[in-house]
Amino acid sequence: AALDAEVCEIYTDVAGVYTADPRIVPGARKLATVSFEEMLEMSASGAGVLQLRSLEYARNHGVRIHCRSSFEDSPGTVVLAEGETMEQPLITAVTHSTSEAQVTLVGVPDEPGAAARIFEALANVNVNVDMIVQNEPASAGGRAEISFTIPREDLRDARTALQPLAGDSFVDLSAHEEMGKVSIVGAGMRSHPGVAAKVFGVLAREGVNIDMISTSPIKISCVIARDRVEQAVQALHS
Repeated sequence: AALDAEVCEIYTDVAGVYTADPRIVPGARKLATVSFEEMLEMSASGAGVLQLRSLEYARNHGVRIHCRSSFEDSPGTVVLAEGETMEQPLITAVTHSTSEAQVTLVGVPDEPGAAARIFEALANVNVNVDMIVQNEPASAGGRAEISFTIPREDLRDARTALQPLAGDSFVDLSAHEEMGKVSIVGAGMRSHPGVAAKVFGVLAREGVNIDMISTSPIKISCVIARDRVEQAVQALHS
């Protein structure tokens, strides 16, 4: 951006950005172009090709990124502004992560500020929270349950940060370390209803249980057991 260059070429150990991880899905296809919005969602949900911060920078300053191979001269994947890409496919890519931990807090007071105290404590120790699901109590004046996902490596810090809040802000804490996440990303989802239903149907046919769901206009993420991630990625990609 400072050099007013028309493109930033990033040379890496793969030929470009693929529709899924080729190590898991042998039939994954290289994308000729992808929008910044899609690439940001893909990087945030596990695609390890381009770093999230560099994408934000390039998007904000209007610099195209050409992600290509260090070992061959063929064109790679060009990351463009959304207006520059062609008609979007419904689903651009399937991404995954196997480094999730799920924490559930039981007995959270059903009152303003309860969630703020919990997530401020996590923010103070730099624990990055991904998905959050809150179940409201059935009875008035009851207590709620909050589940959220964090990187597995942050679990010890999270426990330490939340310990002083036990009793006042929640009654019990449980953690599941062996969790993963599978996501589908595609700008075409904005204008096509029924994608979520299809995703859940595919996972149901594979017998994969979904623990948590998170959506944006162009992404659907599901937290599932870590040992089912490869199977889920393959099924969704096909």
